[in-house]
Amino acid sequence: MILLPVAGDWHLMLLLLALVSLAVGNLTAVAQSNLKRMLGYSTIGQMGFMLLAMQSGVAGGTTASAASAYGAAMFYVITYALATLVAFGTMLLLSRQGFEAENLEDFKGLNQRDPWYAFIMMLLMFSMAGVPPTMGFWAKLFVLQAVLSVGYVWLAVVAVLFSLIGAFYYLRVVKLMYFDAPTDAAPIDPRADIRALMSANGLAVLVFGLAPGSLLAICERAIQLSL
Repeated sequence: MILLPVAGDWHLMLLLLALVSLAVGNLTAVAQSNLKRMLGYSTIGQMGFMLLAMQSGVAGGTTASAASAYGAAMFYVITYALATLVAFGTMLLLSRQGFEAENLEDFKGLNQRDPWYAFIMMLLMFSMAGVPPTMGFWAKLFVLQAVLSVGYVWLAVVAVLFSLIGAFYYLRVVKLMYFDAPTDAAPIDPRADIRALMSANGLAVLVFGLAPGSLLAICERAIQLSL
């Protein structure tokens, strides 16, 4: 809370960083055909959302507004971390000696090769895109609520527009998995512990999407204890 006396200067810097992150991350990611690069650039865009929550906490000027906004930022980071871990894990599962499954083309027809992993990957793409009832929908909603609470309606509109751009390239992966013919017929047979871990991680995105209140309360409580 030592930043509150200079909130007028500090939150403008966060606002600028958030807008640049949203623009650069999403506009660059949409042009990628390599999934690793797409996720890398999308991370920049996703962190723009987190910065929006942080600037809202500073701009609010009170301990209560800071706890709510920073709690939303923490919830957002947890959401994105869960989704990213499984997304990269799925790429590792599809890879084998002499072949790395890192291009979007490599995910064509994944539903025909392994419906379960296609379903898990679909949940993650939906979450990153902010599609209900996944965890990512609530993460974006909580950030937008924090932005609106300090009166930045225009900023919320800009964030939604860039989120729609992000939804395009995330949902493109779902289209490839479910509506395109596979280009690789190699079997997918991970160890039982890996399958269990990735499944639990992926399903957590859905479970916390159906009941986000408990995790958000934990995030806000953690922030309150640190203020």
